[in-house]
Amino acid sequence: MLIEKIKTPHDLKKLSHADLEKYTEEVRSFVIETTKKNGGHLSSNLGAVELTIALHYTFDSPNDKLIFDVGHQSYTHKLISGRLELLKNLRTNDGASGFPSVHESNHDIFTLGHSSNSLSLALGMARARDKLGQHHHIIPIIGDGAFSGGMIYEALNDIGEQKSRLIIILNDNKMSISKNVGGMSKYFAKLRLSRRFSKLRQNIKKTFSVFPIERHDDKNFDTIKVRLKGFFMKNRLFENFGVSYYGPFDGHDMREMCQVFDRVKNKSVIDNKPVIIHVITQKGRGLDEAEKWPDKYHGLNAKGAKDERAFSSDLADELIELANEDDRIVAITAAMPSGTGLDRFGAAHPDKYFDVSIAEQHAVSLCAGLAKGGLKPIFCVYSSFLQRAFDQILHDVCLNNLGVVFAIDRAGAIGSDGVTHQGVFDLSYLNAVPNLTVLSPKDGHELKKMLKFAFSLNTPVAIRYPKGYSASTASFNNADSLANKHTDSTCTLPDIDYTKWEILKKTTANIYILACGSRMIDIALSKDLNANIINARSIKPLDYTFLDSINNNKNLIITLEDNISNGGFSSVVLDYLISINPKNPPLFAPLSHKTTFSDIRNIDDSLKNSRLDIENIQKIIQNFLA
Repeated sequence: MLIEKIKTPHDLKKLSHADLEKYTEEVRSFVIETTKKNGGHLSSNLGAVELTIALHYTFDSPNDKLIFDVGHQSYTHKLISGRLELLKNLRTNDGASGFPSVHESNHDIFTLGHSSNSLSLALGMARARDKLGQHHHIIPIIGDGAFSGGMIYEALNDIGEQKSRLIIILNDNKMSISKNVGGMSKYFAKLRLSRRFSKLRQNIKKTFSVFPIERHDDKNFDTIKVRLKGFFMKNRLFENFGVSYYGPFDGHDMREMCQVFDRVKNKSVIDNKPVIIHVITQKGRGLDEAEKWPDKYHGLNAKGAKDERAFSSDLADELIELANEDDRIVAITAAMPSGTGLDRFGAAHPDKYFDVSIAEQHAVSLCAGLAKGGLKPIFCVYSSFLQRAFDQILHDVCLNNLGVVFAIDRAGAIGSDGVTHQGVFDLSYLNAVPNLTVLSPKDGHELKKMLKFAFSLNTPVAIRYPKGYSASTASFNNADSLANKHTDSTCTLPDIDYTKWEILKKTTANIYILACGSRMIDIALSKDLNANIINARSIKPLDYTFLDSINNNKNLIITLEDNISNGGFSSVVLDYLISINPKNPPLFAPLSHKTTFSDIRNIDDSLKNSRLDIENIQKIIQNFLA
């Protein structure tokens, strides 16, 4: 099979166009088979097969630098660069990352997994190349969905001003994860319609080919093309930025793409200015169900994945009910409606739902404006994407003390998506922000109650949780549980102050396990420990009354958090205990993730690697008792 023979881009260049078509079929079959077994991004990779092969056939990686925006469409790139065996174990600890990784290959220029940053990265590399007197090509590959991110326009403004030599590939498949929305998606729709101009251009080219004008004066022909393009298309966004536009082209016609890439590659050296090549692809190409439902097949779970109840489902249920009762509640997503549960909310309340596309910074400031205007906004976002909007959280929302709720999904160890998507940093930076309340529910039932509580505060609130939870804590979901009994035994469940902690298990032992969130509570309850187990559901503020009651040197306090150690829950608990009782503080055992970038692709392995497991807790307790 050709797929086994192609181990470098140089091997690919030896193939005829007929063999390239055969290789394309083999790659597509391999991607489908591997992704269905291991999970991963299926439809985006199926759509980029011919495009990636044509790029490697034309350019000279790794000397020429291919920079994939987001990078979840890089499976074909990894195959061409010799990672067939690694890809057989895709997204596992022993296999290839689902995103580009500098640790895997020198063909991966950056380790990355977020959107809209490729043009800035590419421009930096172009300026370094020019300053050092080098001559290689730099080719960022960016999807149309990424053009909803503001960094793109900051980079374009700089690229056009300096006329930096770049070859930008716009992979237009009408999608990010879900269908694109907003002004840029409409703009690209107009460009797609201009295929009629492309056909006219080809006819004109054939007409002029009988004259010496194209052969002897290519600039004259280009001038005619530019004027015709302006007349027929009237879509000159890129030209206005100072970037020459070519396209649109069929992203599945490999012969055409190779010809276009080759010509533009040579022309860019002569002109020494930036260009953008617009190719149209079909997300999910080659798999009927992925073509019909590209959003559903954007990302697949591995076979045998844990069957958990999704927090996003409970969030959607509660938000719909709360919005039925309160017309001021509105929900915002940044191109993640299905992942966060807001697709269902949007269907139930279309007038209260806003998808701002891949624009987290804008989303947070939009929420600040909505809150200032008298509404109750909630921004539902993954932990690894919220970090992109730290300044807006601090400056626009919390400095103004506005009633914005942040529903932070995929918090904690992330599993198969690996290092670029770990949600283990949010507590550390959110703890630093004044006026912000930070909560973490033990299950979906508590999440629902926290949402209502958060909206009632009318101040900034962040609620963080992983993708799913088990039913191990269900026995504590009733009004007669020990919730708040250490502070207020008279309150009923709907009126609970969720900034106070909940005693899940009470014993006479002087050992206290303070567990943050569903995973940590599951660990603490997985064995019958002779310890008091506390649902430390409020990370900010801490339950100072409870901490005061156990702050003496006869006690052992164990903290459990699905976050890095620096600046997280354990850090702030220890700081408080020592500040109040510096001479005789309790024995303290903080358990959290190491402050490092982790590429462990299995959640259980991540927890064990950080010693966040019941066996380690048992050892700590045994040593204390001994």
